[in-house]
Amino acid sequence: MSEYVLQTVNLTKKYKGIDVVKKVNMQVKKGEIYGFIGLNGAGKSTLIRLVAGLTYPTEGHLELFGENQSKELIHVRQQLGTLIENPALFPNMTAEQNLEVIRLQRGIPGKECIKKVLSRVGLENTGKKKAKSFSLGMKQRLGIAIAMLHEPELLILDEPINGLDPMGVVEIRELLKQLNEDHGVTIIISSHILSEVHQLATNYGFIHKGELIEQITANQLNEACKAHLLLKVNDANQAIITLEQKLNTENYEVMPDGAIKLFSHLENSTLVTRVLTESGLDIEQISPQGDTLEGYFTSLVKEVS
Repeated sequence: MSEYVLQTVNLTKKYKGIDVVKKVNMQVKKGEIYGFIGLNGAGKSTLIRLVAGLTYPTEGHLELFGENQSKELIHVRQQLGTLIENPALFPNMTAEQNLEVIRLQRGIPGKECIKKVLSRVGLENTGKKKAKSFSLGMKQRLGIAIAMLHEPELLILDEPINGLDPMGVVEIRELLKQLNEDHGVTIIISSHILSEVHQLATNYGFIHKGELIEQITANQLNEACKAHLLLKVNDANQAIITLEQKLNTENYEVMPDGAIKLFSHLENSTLVTRVLTESGLDIEQISPQGDTLEGYFTSLVKEVS
């Protein structure tokens, strides 16, 4: 069985001759929370609709749970749960009644699944309260409950935290972590708010103008953004000895090109410069590096624009 729940190969969608999604090669492994990041209009929703089978590719293909043929894709899409844009709710019905309608539509046997999913999303005590009286966060939770009713293996959420207040964001974030960690659900969450997804995702895909410009793990992203002093000197080995003996630090990393990332003494580059110079080293560069997550994404976009 494939380790990937989703792979796309040169996936392309054109509308009126314009590439909305362009030759996207995307991989999502089982058990990941995949943050799908892009500006509004970047192609996130279109790609999600392609994966969900709500529209069809102009070129390329996709593979779900190891299947890529049309008949097999129809079958394995039953393992998907999706929440695209705002959840479609019956406003004059309770949470339980909303889920009962969906259960009957999908032909899910037994009502036990309703109480189970309401408990998972924290709506088990809403009783006779109608959906129209729910907060935005509660409506999003109910939308996720609808997507989870048939216990899918892959949950795809399009901007689920958009418009939520800070408390609502925290609630949805904790819910998704629980679904992933306790129930093994793989999650793709699209957003244009990197700072919020950063507290959740294990992997990222960045899309811009329909093109997937980078895929990166959370650890790699954190490392890329980690604040440090970048040192370039004529003798890296001597510089390491100096850092350890004169500045009493081992908090550094030597890069393949011999440059050194120094993660301490960030506020005192003058001291670092003086100590290295006094040790007879020629300094080619010493500069603060690192970025905010938003800055990292902005830099990526500028590189491809």
